Amino acid sequence: MSQGRSVRPRLNEFGRMLIIQRVLHDGRPVAHVAKELGVSRQCAHRWVARYRREGAVGLRDRSCRPHRSPTRVPIEVEERVLQLRREQRRGQDWIGPELGIPTRTVGAILKRRGVPRLSDCDPLTGEVIRASKATAHRYERQRPGELVHMDVKKLGRIPDGGGWRANGREHGQTSAQKRARIGFDFVHSLVDDHSRLAYSEILTDEKGGTCAAFLQRAAEFFADHGIDRIERVMTDNAFGYRLSNDVAAVLDQLGARHVLIRPHCPWQNGKVERFNRTLQTEWAYRQVFSSNLERQQALAPWLNYYNTQRRHSALDGLPPISRVSPTS
Repeated sequence: MSQGRSVRPRLNEFGRMLIIQRVLHDGRPVAHVAKELGVSRQCAHRWVARYRREGAVGLRDRSCRPHRSPTRVPIEVEERVLQLRREQRRGQDWIGPELGIPTRTVGAILKRRGVPRLSDCDPLTGEVIRASKATAHRYERQRPGELVHMDVKKLGRIPDGGGWRANGREHGQTSAQKRARIGFDFVHSLVDDHSRLAYSEILTDEKGGTCAAFLQRAAEFFADHGIDRIERVMTDNAFGYRLSNDVAAVLDQLGARHVLIRPHCPWQNGKVERFNRTLQTEWAYRQVFSSNLERQQALAPWLNYYNTQRRHSALDGLPPISRVSPTS
């Protein structure tokens, strides 16, 4: 039997009863019956002995779980893990260090308790809403600035007084409110591949000129944090990136090469795509905002926390700032 796996018997209850009938009722040798049914003599002897002790009940499947688990964490710790998962909606790489227990132990607790993956859940309510797709190919550049990832995340603006997340979907709206076009916020982000240092701004659109101006300010932010040379900028194939003369001019000014991902392959720009999901989960939908301005004002503090304090699983539990040297 391999370690860590429970192996079920080859025989079902019908096959076990055949052993009993042929050995006890027909008086045939155990070795002959075992060979006919494709099991060992020890296995056949075990089922015969169990039947003699317990009757037909002894032929039923039993749990492979041990009677005692001396090394299992106390139930109080398990409850604390589940509480942090519900309240903070964070993964094992955050919960483990927070409670001072191995991350693998946290993962085992969450799996044993049937807790769904964070990527399958609504970031605000924690309810299961979808399944996610991940790529098995992972890479990381050797130095800061060697490659940065750029993308835009579009978020619906929040009406004054809060939207459906604050008031519920059943909350009534007037005809004027239903006709009103609230519009979108365009969250532009730049993420360094090596350090995961990130910079984001909320802008009004995703046109080429807007993207170019954002890239210029993001490069200045990176320079202030020790990344004074950007070699490559990876983006998707949006018109604002691919066809913009303004973006091309900023790239030329920075001395950076523009790298386009293959069409319909967003996982190739995975660092910023993953950052977008974290940004949604921990900033945009982490709490209920009563206005769009309130959510906008919460971005800068969260971004500072992300860069300087938040533990990152890909950085051995350290924040992105640990891999760069700020110059201001």
